[in-house]
Amino acid sequence: MQLVINTYGTYVHVKDKLFEIRLKKEGKQEKHHVASQKVTSILLSKGSAISTDAIILALKNNIDIVVFENDGVPVGRFWHSRPGSTTRIRKRQLEASLDGVGLIWVKQWLTDKIDKRIDFLKRLKKHREGKSGEILKAVGAMEDMKGKIGNAEAGTVDAVSESLRGWEGTAGRYYFDVLSDLLAQRYKFSGRSFRPAKDPFNAFLNYAYGILYSRVEKTLVVAGVDPYVGFMHRDDYNMKSMVFDFIEPYRIIADEVVFKLFSAKKVNDAQSEKITNGISLNAEGKALLIQHFFKFFEEDKIRYKGRNQSRANAMQMDAHTFANSLIK
Repeated sequence: MQLVINTYGTYVHVKDKLFEIRLKKEGKQEKHHVASQKVTSILLSKGSAISTDAIILALKNNIDIVVFENDGVPVGRFWHSRPGSTTRIRKRQLEASLDGVGLIWVKQWLTDKIDKRIDFLKRLKKHREGKSGEILKAVGAMEDMKGKIGNAEAGTVDAVSESLRGWEGTAGRYYFDVLSDLLAQRYKFSGRSFRPAKDPFNAFLNYAYGILYSRVEKTLVVAGVDPYVGFMHRDDYNMKSMVFDFIEPYRIIADEVVFKLFSAKKVNDAQSEKITNGISLNAEGKALLIQHFFKFFEEDKIRYKGRNQSRANAMQMDAHTFANSLIK
């Protein structure tokens, strides 16, 4: 269970060895009790509070606690003080960021990202024959960018990083242009917009990516990988570069969830609100997205490496594979 606290004034503490969640609803205070054994992570938005007793109970039970902004971007988290893996992984990760191994992985992550987006467009095409021409044109352009990325050769990522970002960015523009074209007229959008989003679709997508950033960081730490030592993204102050590298093939998870909400007409104007220079999700919009995101990510099963498992488990397997490859 994901315990998501995004209602202003909600308080989480411990009573009788259970998490007690206190919140005000329609002027009355409600209390809900949850056993720690049922919780895998606690997500706290701004305006909520948690007691130190609840933090300690979570840490003792290996429950991830994430604090995030109103737009879903994680700000920080509570970790247990003991490292969960060998430091050899992180040492080799740093070396790989400076040699050709890093480039091999970046090319794999980016081409995998484009492949998954192409597959998604092809699946959408099956039920939208009237748009097949536009979809196939975008797929062809994306295939071309994928080929350029796959053929990039250099001794380090830095030597070709600008080209890689350019090709990946071009593929992304073709992709999002098609997604916009496939939506109802009132939901169409003009490219990606970040913080703040310029339209409801990007507001939902940014929030979904924010949730995914948090899960990717946890996945990497569990596998023993340092979230801050990336291969392609810049080593800016406090930037979790490896999270931004590793997330690339998994952005499709957020893409699918958000697109399906819009195409199924589950989104309405009451779920977002205007803010300075943009659009933001309100509590109703966040609740809708969180419900569908975690069902798709943690409950729905896919066939992966010979097993039926969740997308969350598949991503954790990939993180372990990556970590283990560094020390072979």
